[in-house]
Amino acid sequence: MDTESTYSGYSYYSGRSRGSHRHGERSRDHHKSRSKDGSRSEKSVTINAPPAEPLLGDSSVLGEEVQDDNWGETTTAVTGTSEHSLSQEDIVRITKDLEDSVGLDCRRYFTLTLAVVLGLLVFLTPLAFLALPHLLWPDKLLVCGTACEGLFISVAFKLLILLLAVWALFFRAPRAGLPRVFVFRALLAVLVLLFVVSYWLFYGVRILDSQDENYQGIVQYAVSLVDALLFIHYLAIVLLELRQLQPAFSVCVTRSTDGETRHYNLGQLSIQRAALAIIENYYRDFSVHNPALLTASKSRASKHLASLKVYNVDGPENNAATGLAHSQSRAMIAAAARRRDASHNELYYEEAEHERRVRKRKARLVVAVEEAFTHIKRMQEEEQKKAPGDVMDPREAAQAIFPSMARSLQKYLRTTRQQHCHSMESIQQHLAFCITNNMTPKAFLESYLTPGPTLQYGRERWLARQWTLVSEASVTSGLKEGAIFLLKCIDFSLVVTAKRIPYIQLSEEFIDPKSHKFVLRLQSETSV
Repeated sequence: MDTESTYSGYSYYSGRSRGSHRHGERSRDHHKSRSKDGSRSEKSVTINAPPAEPLLGDSSVLGEEVQDDNWGETTTAVTGTSEHSLSQEDIVRITKDLEDSVGLDCRRYFTLTLAVVLGLLVFLTPLAFLALPHLLWPDKLLVCGTACEGLFISVAFKLLILLLAVWALFFRAPRAGLPRVFVFRALLAVLVLLFVVSYWLFYGVRILDSQDENYQGIVQYAVSLVDALLFIHYLAIVLLELRQLQPAFSVCVTRSTDGETRHYNLGQLSIQRAALAIIENYYRDFSVHNPALLTASKSRASKHLASLKVYNVDGPENNAATGLAHSQSRAMIAAAARRRDASHNELYYEEAEHERRVRKRKARLVVAVEEAFTHIKRMQEEEQKKAPGDVMDPREAAQAIFPSMARSLQKYLRTTRQQHCHSMESIQQHLAFCITNNMTPKAFLESYLTPGPTLQYGRERWLARQWTLVSEASVTSGLKEGAIFLLKCIDFSLVVTAKRIPYIQLSEEFIDPKSHKFVLRLQSETSV
């Protein structure tokens, strides 16, 4: 019987997920067609997640969400085989994701290849300037003196410093894939290329063609090239790192579903780089998106709309029947209006009842967890008397005490609508982590009593493979006063509004130190 019930539950959830997926695809296609016709002036570009992420993140999330919601009552580990079926729409979606990922990888490797080629050209050019005279006309070169040999040491150390500086500034793991090229970095690359080509042209015309015999002058020419490259690297630090440190704009970020808002200060950034900074702060500061918290208001609104009935009074009936129907419809509308006016009382009592249930479930959960941790301490005291080979590891201890608190924890998570954010495996891992580090029951419960930031939960609960940046202005242009753009994800969007930090005028007011002095005069005479 248990096997049959489990199979039927799996079939129900898998069919429901496929149906909801097809409905979501149709709704997204309809929304895309409407947005294409209605807002042609908007520009939509995509910010992709780091390339190290799994390609099939969305499908894996769908697969992991199909789990038993009654893990608090049935905490037995069952192993076996499962069969997964893919529809034609799933295959098309997976194929599209693979094609997009291949295009992104090609662009990323192409950019990396250009950077490596340019770097090799920069570092090999000074060495080539020094080596070509010895290879082409070694007999005509003058003897290199002490000053010339000292310049060799200068070139070597400057090239080493430049190599380390370029590695620290440019060769870092990419945080994300931006939709457009980074303007300042592209300008610096073009400047370095033009600079090196100019040096090569001068070297070919004035040194190679004439076969210059002054080798010390050739070495000084190479030293000047390395010095200029160091100054260009300093310019890159100013443009890429220092320019954006001073705050210039205050951005307001609002989540479209629940209205949660945060404010951040940003420097002189382009729209796409500002969007990247906002997404990184979103994962750290915003609580995890919970669509289950929005279902209560939607169900309440649909219930009130269902109670409102409107009748057609323009039918072919006679006047008497028409008047009777009209009077009945007005009576029904008036009754619905009275019920709508009393809906605030219903909302008040629903919220009060929900808060009472949450407090009740929380009290039971706290007691159950404290008893479980007390049992762990008792087990630890007993294990200290055993042989070293018989000691239970934290994972086994967590699995041993988890059934005692599983039912209370499941009921609390269901009441607070967090059951989809925590799986049984993640709770056991967190419990084993708390046992390993000798944490208190309050520290264990903090992750479930208080909704934490998005990064606190598993990657399958919040990972979005890509964000879509929607902006009327070009994404490579800088932030401006009143700039508004959207960051769209699968389930919600972030509305960003930028305001320039105002200019602050401070004035100074001098206070004379003598103004704080006073004299206390006492009367010697007293009244009789």
